Amino acid sequence: MNLESAFSECEAIVRYVDADRYFSALFAPAEKRPLLFALYAFNHELARIGEVVHEPMMGEIRLQWWRETLEGAREGKPRTHDVARAMAELFMRVDLPAELLAAMIEARAFDLTRESAPDQQTLDEYLDATSGNLMRLAARLLGAGDKHDALAREAGIAYGLAGLIRSQPAHRARGKQFIRDSGAAAMEAKRRFVKARALPKPGRALPAFLAAVLVPLYLETWERDVPLYRKQLAFLSASLRGRI
Repeated sequence: MNLESAFSECEAIVRYVDADRYFSALFAPAEKRPLLFALYAFNHELARIGEVVHEPMMGEIRLQWWRETLEGAREGKPRTHDVARAMAELFMRVDLPAELLAAMIEARAFDLTRESAPDQQTLDEYLDATSGNLMRLAARLLGAGDKHDALAREAGIAYGLAGLIRSQPAHRARGKQFIRDSGAAAMEAKRRFVKARALPKPGRALPAFLAAVLVPLYLETWERDVPLYRKQLAFLSASLRGRI
């Protein structure tokens, strides 16, 4: 299992399961794309745990496996797993804050329960730790440091809320309810998106946030797919403007 095949597998995973971030990564410099795909594939590995396990204890075991896997990857001793090998190479090239990755893993423990978020603040914290931290890490990978952490919070929560609204049927099918009031959630997502657009332009880090440009489209059509051409036009328009 060589490094090139590991990166290729990460790219294939992201293209298949996370098309929004796949296409947004294409706006990044070519040498950065494999690293973004590795990061997004890692995010998918965490997100799918709550979707495939039926017992919380099994989910906790998988989360712990990823804690240990990241530790090994950071030390240059990755497990025999494509995403682990790609993350090890990412750590060699970019110094990503361990606390952001740890917070992403910790937040996913909520996915293993059948609880609803008791209030908007709790849901915001969950989305910021998952979607927001993913954007923060991508921005650092693109060389922006922590300059756009505020944008990551607003854009991450907006995009995360839109995603939860659209995925409610799947979550309910497994007994999970993230959102109690879709209308209120949509209003909050729109408010966060407007705040994100008012923040300074992210410059070279724009691809880290591009997925959020789809929030208005997703809020228009909760229960229908958005045509690919509309997504691509939204990405291109945002790229020309230099902001989401």
